[in-house]
Amino acid sequence: MGSVHGRAPVSVIIPTVGRPRLVEQALESLARCDPRAAEVLVVDQSSGRSVAEVVERFSHVRARLVSLAEPNLSRARNVGMEEASEDVVLFIDDDCTVDESWAGTASRLMDADPDRIVTGRVLGTSPNVPSVREDEERHDYTGEVRCEVLFPNNMAAHRAALLEFGGFDERFQGAGEDLDLCYRWLRAGRKLWFEPELVVWHHDWRAAPELLLLYDRYWREQARFYGKHLRRGDFRIVRFVLRDAAYGVLELARAARRREPLAPPARRLLLLVQGVGRQLLPGRTRHSAG
Repeated sequence: MGSVHGRAPVSVIIPTVGRPRLVEQALESLARCDPRAAEVLVVDQSSGRSVAEVVERFSHVRARLVSLAEPNLSRARNVGMEEASEDVVLFIDDDCTVDESWAGTASRLMDADPDRIVTGRVLGTSPNVPSVREDEERHDYTGEVRCEVLFPNNMAAHRAALLEFGGFDERFQGAGEDLDLCYRWLRAGRKLWFEPELVVWHHDWRAAPELLLLYDRYWREQARFYGKHLRRGDFRIVRFVLRDAAYGVLELARAARRREPLAPPARRLLLLVQGVGRQLLPGRTRHSAG
């Protein structure tokens, strides 16, 4: 399995829902890190034993299983932080693999400024991979009001600070939690950096129908995020809604010009409009995460 050249004082958190092949691939990449992470927590939200059996084979990377009864991505990340033994927590998704320097680089970056969140490059292994960021220039987003610049499939933070802040809003069970945390964190004046030397690869594994459903979920949860903050009277969100609506209209026009099916862009635009509207209906409950 390779020699160990030391341990970086970081805990890695990997949420999954019963995807053992992807988890094994992620753990293999973490085993190649030099230095390796002090521990790896695989938070499995399935009822089977398949992921547990994979994790048991990776004792050399100090991997351990944390089980959740019901799927909830935000809850999985929060529970991972609660269970972590190190002050610095790193996040990847189960369909990501990391650069050999990843754990050590994240540890060094967090040592340099423990008050910030660091997010890094997410390189796609094919054109079909969602959630990629390939920029090569460092950027400090502190002081900006943004919602789309945090990638939790490549992220480092201090666990105590993030938990005290409220962690990930667990109302966002499968998407949108990154938008919400990014916005809340920057709105509060906290530090957030993009560091290109922190690198992971995002792998292509979904069939085309699954990918379409994923993008639909992104738009639906994005609308939930907008509605949450609009209900609280934060009208800075309006510019994000208008931006995405304009993008949806542009995609619809492009599809029409190319004589492509209009259903996907039209459906996503409808999901955005309907989703924001539903969140603003009287009687919608508020959530504790700011």
